[in-house]
Amino acid sequence: MTVDGPRKAAEDAARRSYGRLVAILSARTRDIAAAEDALANAFATALRVWPERGVPARPEAWLLTVAAREILSRRRTERVRELTEPALALLWSEVATADLPHVPDKRLELMFACAHPAIDPAARTPLMLQSVLGLDAATIASAFLVTPSAMSQRLVRAKSKIRDTGIRFEAPDLHVLAERLQAVLDAVYAAFGAGWDDLDGADQRGCDLTREAIFLARIIAGLVPSEPEAAGLLALMLHCEARRGARRSPVGTFVPLSMQDTALWSAPMITEAEALLSAAGRAGNIGRYQLEAAIQSAHNARLFGHAPNPEALALLYEGLVSIHPAVGALVGRAVAIGAWKGPAAGLVALDRIETGARKAYQPYWAARGHLLSSLGQGVEARHALERAAGLTESHAVRSFLQGRMEEIRSTVKS
Repeated sequence: MTVDGPRKAAEDAARRSYGRLVAILSARTRDIAAAEDALANAFATALRVWPERGVPARPEAWLLTVAAREILSRRRTERVRELTEPALALLWSEVATADLPHVPDKRLELMFACAHPAIDPAARTPLMLQSVLGLDAATIASAFLVTPSAMSQRLVRAKSKIRDTGIRFEAPDLHVLAERLQAVLDAVYAAFGAGWDDLDGADQRGCDLTREAIFLARIIAGLVPSEPEAAGLLALMLHCEARRGARRSPVGTFVPLSMQDTALWSAPMITEAEALLSAAGRAGNIGRYQLEAAIQSAHNARLFGHAPNPEALALLYEGLVSIHPAVGALVGRAVAIGAWKGPAAGLVALDRIETGARKAYQPYWAARGHLLSSLGQGVEARHALERAAGLTESHAVRSFLQGRMEEIRSTVKS
């Protein structure tokens, strides 16, 4: 047997089930780091054994069994607390007597443990991204603008806190759920964003991350149907995911939202998102994710032959900024104002964004270039777009921005 088949089987298992396996292994021991280490070793064993013996019929169950056996063996050779042995025995009995589809899914419980008030707020989302979705510390560090070493230390401390304080893996009672729900929703959205922003959409891992995030959002929305923000988040992600097939041309070039072929959008996803958003709105408690979903809904109205209403978009962004004044929302509001009241008004709104927040924020410079170009200020527009091109890691986006710079240059010359 060639090595490629077993390696692909292991990679597929990791993409499908990494978070579920970690959650199952750590739910009884409350030791996320030990679960991750054991699972990593199980994958290493698979890459060594599967080429010789063949890929097992149930790869995830095989990995789970090997990892659980290592945890049990390692803990029995160490000095552990009195209650650890019964927990380990229960873990082993669960793993040994059931196939993976019949083992309870503990991912949601793992996420709520990561969002426990005892965990440093700055570590909650990164911890969920690593433990549930398997992102490495370097990738998470890049998203959160910290060094990989600092992020690694943050994650180690958070995992130690869960283990040493005995934080339970369970969905909290309704009266304490709200305080952790926002952190969980933020983590799911961050995971979705990590997949959505995957460089040029070339890595299947990005698609898997967005699908996994949508799956987790469905679980959460089902668990807390009375929480409109859970439905709002799912609606937001479905509205965005519906356009995935139109983000790149057949040759891989970047296609901005306003120029996308709506025939490539997923009508069923958009219809589902609209239903979720309507149901959330009836609850009468509007939050960040519902507003962001409403903004995407306004853009996706093109699917039904309706141009986005710039005034409505500006008002939606105004509401979003009032409760979540992040730089992305501020830039979006400025662009919407530019479309509604003219590019000069949009530039005024951009200039009001705090200098430190906008300095290295790529969408700010892209928006500035667009508005300056609309005003006929070609030289300034090219400078802004050049800045935007230098701040993106996507080759496709960079090429698009460079093309816009050339268009502006040729227009000025003519």
